Amino acid sequence: MMRKYNVLFQKYSIVPTKYEFYKNVTIVNTDNNKYVIKGKNREDKSPIFNYLNSRSFDYYPKILSDVDDEYEITEYIEQVDMPIEQKMSDMIDLVALLHSKTTHYEEVDEEEYKEIYEDINNNIAYLYSYYTDLIAVAEASIYMSPSQYMLALNISKILGALNFCKDEIDKWYKIVKEKRKQRLVVLHNNLDLSHFIKNKGSYLISWNKAKIDIPIFDLYKLYRRHSLNYEFSEIFKRYEHSYPLLEEEKKLFFILISLPDKLEFSSSEYQMCNDISNIIETLARTENFISPYYSKNAK
Repeated sequence: MMRKYNVLFQKYSIVPTKYEFYKNVTIVNTDNNKYVIKGKNREDKSPIFNYLNSRSFDYYPKILSDVDDEYEITEYIEQVDMPIEQKMSDMIDLVALLHSKTTHYEEVDEEEYKEIYEDINNNIAYLYSYYTDLIAVAEASIYMSPSQYMLALNISKILGALNFCKDEIDKWYKIVKEKRKQRLVVLHNNLDLSHFIKNKGSYLISWNKAKIDIPIFDLYKLYRRHSLNYEFSEIFKRYEHSYPLLEEEKKLFFILISLPDKLEFSSSEYQMCNDISNIIETLARTENFISPYYSKNAK
């Protein structure tokens, strides 16, 4: 690998003085600058960056290497220390800007909506059967294990969430099945606080999963990663202040985040109880987050 690095260094007149090795990247120090080197995915993301540039969105580290290079070299941007809550707010502002600048509409076939509808319905049916089977086994036990008892106490919350998703996906399909235009944006598709850098400007890194799709999937992934750590209602309001979601987009987003995770089995009762606790807490936080949008007084 170092031999390949040396070829790049010669090509771009980089004279390393120090290396810092991390899981997926190498940081190279020189007398004057620092650079980040990482391997490329099989799928070249340069068309995404070309499109972003055409839309005047350049909030990512400058890429120094050529498209045909085996490794990507970017400028290194030092992270400024700041409160985590402020960092989350700044990141969602940048995501809203990304979606705003790359918004476009494309024709959509009813079959695409039907496929989403059927996939979610199938997932709901599977989870409902899975959890009712778990409860049947627990209730048949002479003595419930701690995890079985915890699940039994909270099963109504899980099944209630699934019933909510079932009702809402039917309503969503009624809205979209006659639509023939779909709003699309560039998705970063890998949102995480560790992928946002704040310095003199704001930057998103780790674009290797970027793609074009409907805007809610950036929000969905961010929510799934951070819903237990942050109050998402204010983050969502901040996003919608700059980039309001369409009715069908918001409804689909609420459905996706309301679907409970599948409880995976573990040999550790402690781990099982912890996983159930996380599922229930996530459902409770999600209900608190979305319930104002379903109240009679919601605008």
